[in-house]
Amino acid sequence: MFFTLAHDGFADPEFLDLLRARDESALQRLVSAYLPQILRAARGAGLNPQNAEDVCQSTFVTFIEKIEDFEGRSHIRTWLFGILYRKISEMRRSAARESGAESIDQVMETRFKTDGHWQKPPRGADSATYESEVREHLDDCMEGITTDQRMAFILREVEELDSEEICRTMDISRSNLGVLLYRGRNLLRECLENRNIRSY
Repeated sequence: MFFTLAHDGFADPEFLDLLRARDESALQRLVSAYLPQILRAARGAGLNPQNAEDVCQSTFVTFIEKIEDFEGRSHIRTWLFGILYRKISEMRRSAARESGAESIDQVMETRFKTDGHWQKPPRGADSATYESEVREHLDDCMEGITTDQRMAFILREVEELDSEEICRTMDISRSNLGVLLYRGRNLLRECLENRNIRSY
């Protein structure tokens, strides 16, 4: 899917000009190509079906509104995922303010000493996969990691984006991405092991 889309004319200057002109057929082609990935990523980030649909719609609306700002230096998919990431982050912050819940980021800080070492060293992290027999438990455990960790995990393990594209999408460095994936995977592993799931 990635290679087909990447070489299917989406980066052609003529196609980008049609998008900037808000050509209906070009926009429909773009939405048809990327809506399934955007919706899957939104659901993978923990949004319920209605919120996932809402954030996807908002993502494409923002894309259309801001298309003049797209310079074509990255892939359109990267830009779309970047918009989605910001929309999900905004939704999470708004929900946290309304609930008055403690930020997961603050909770995470309690797991590390001031020198950056673990308070409780995690077990070694293996490559994360969505194995069918642990999917339900994994989805539950995903609720216990930060939005950034979750998005990094989803973009890497589900959407199979490479490091460069994830970094552009989330506007982070490679080292930050490594930290997000390392912490997220270890938290997921620990959660699953606490549920006596050893195959993760």
